Amino acid sequence: MATVTTAPRTASPATSNALTAGQLPKWLPWTLLIVALVISGTVFAILNFGNDPADFNIAGTIFFGFLVFAICLVVFSNIVENSRRAADRFATVLVGFAFTLALIPLVSLLYEVVADGIGRFDVTFFSWTMRNVVGEGGGAVHAIWGTLLITLAAGVISIPIGLLTSIYLVEYGRGRLAKAITFFVDVMTGIPSIVAGLFIVALFSLIIGPGRYMGIMGALSLTVLMIPVVVRSSEEMLRLVPNELREASYALGVPKWLTVSKVVLPTAIAGITTGIMLSISRVIGETAPLLLTAGFTTSLNLNLFDQPMMTLPVFVYNQFQNPGTNIEAALGRAWAGALTLIIIVMVLNLVARFIAKKFAPKFGR
Repeated sequence: MATVTTAPRTASPATSNALTAGQLPKWLPWTLLIVALVISGTVFAILNFGNDPADFNIAGTIFFGFLVFAICLVVFSNIVENSRRAADRFATVLVGFAFTLALIPLVSLLYEVVADGIGRFDVTFFSWTMRNVVGEGGGAVHAIWGTLLITLAAGVISIPIGLLTSIYLVEYGRGRLAKAITFFVDVMTGIPSIVAGLFIVALFSLIIGPGRYMGIMGALSLTVLMIPVVVRSSEEMLRLVPNELREASYALGVPKWLTVSKVVLPTAIAGITTGIMLSISRVIGETAPLLLTAGFTTSLNLNLFDQPMMTLPVFVYNQFQNPGTNIEAALGRAWAGALTLIIIVMVLNLVARFIAKKFAPKFGR
């Protein structure tokens, strides 16, 4: 009788080569991650059996899944590779887990704002005010205009002051005066926003009397918050410009002011623009100082120097605090206002990136 012999099963060439070389296959970490999440999800599903499916612990599933994945990966790496490579893989997993934890609140926030605010993204919201509206309907056109005008005024005031201050500190400032300016800028960076609003209210109370609300007051309170951010970010960007560029310009006989304007500033324009946008993003969502200075109104006001002016942060706050006769409609307007504010910040950042790319110095031939 003839006997049939079968060849022994062997691992795939890629896996065999990887294991022989003392290295885990590339697909193994991802497989371990999927298996660990499935096991963790199964355990939590069993623990939640008989309860409301909405009570399923997603955060616990992800956390313990990552924990099991990290332990298994380190053990496999320590067996196949070596302890040094295992430690490196553990550090990589830890960094990835931290990034995921930081990303989850951001994604959740964006999803919540878009899901709750997209329903009121209609023509009425962007063309009507809240004048004589106590229930459904109404819009935020007066708040959008107020936010744009007040932020623009604050930027026009604070950006030149902050940029010139940073130029002085980097290019001209020496001795006690420069140290004093740096100290006070650092102190201003930590000032609570409501203190800036109280300062402007006290100042205007001495000049024009108490009880006045104007858009320019809101712009000045935001200026107090913007200036230190612009100074510190611009100062760091200017210090990154190589001294060789300055010395080459001086060697050609170019005066210092022209070197700063034609060599130093264009070289650092990308970083400076990013710092300015960070300062705008820092103040555009402030509520407390604008409540004290610009006040709130239900009508459209385009005059910064007369009467209260509504802004989007105050609009959102007012819709939550004073919903009127229809709470659902007020909450819809509030979420739509928050979504509009996020879109404005996103558009400003895109514009800043375009400006930085357009005016940044071109290297190479």
